[in-house]
Amino acid sequence: MSKAEKTKQFIIETTAPLFNKKGYLSTTLSDITEATGLTKGSIYGNFENKDEVALAAYKYNATLLTKSMARSLGEDFPSATDKLKAFVNFYRKSWKAVFLNGGCPLMNAATEADDTFPILKKQVTLSFEGWIKKISTTIIEGQQNGELNKKANANEIASLFIMLTEGGILLSKTTGDESFLNLALDRILSIIDQELNIIPS
Repeated sequence: MSKAEKTKQFIIETTAPLFNKKGYLSTTLSDITEATGLTKGSIYGNFENKDEVALAAYKYNATLLTKSMARSLGEDFPSATDKLKAFVNFYRKSWKAVFLNGGCPLMNAATEADDTFPILKKQVTLSFEGWIKKISTTIIEGQQNGELNKKANANEIASLFIMLTEGGILLSKTTGDESFLNLALDRILSIIDQELNIIPS
């Protein structure tokens, strides 16, 4: 990378946790310069405005989460059931890291950008759609190879997985009680075993 590209990447990586914790609208230019140690001129030499920094920071946060989730649904697991359960285990094991980083970046950005930051809202929508597609594709693959119940609606179940996970994260982060997330993840496991598997556990 060129020096300018390295500086831009440094700004993104340094401010990504800040935006996720403090908020994409609440984080100020002064917060950015303090976190990076750079001047306002240097920030604006790499980004048109604060919103552009915020959008880049969101994409960075979302990409990190998406890559981690994709690994849990990757080729390391022999069956669709194993992949779906690995998705659950990812959140079971990673919730502390997610909370320390301010919570789920998709949910945080979605809540904040609903009516006030339309460009960010569009990116969040794309993130959730991609997330749902990844899970539903895994379910469909299992249905096609005869492993999972073909009558199940893959898109609906994938959406439900996301809703349960995000709701569990929200309640656990708000209350400081991880049992809410575990309850949501247990429900997902029940759906996998009782609704998706051809032979229920």
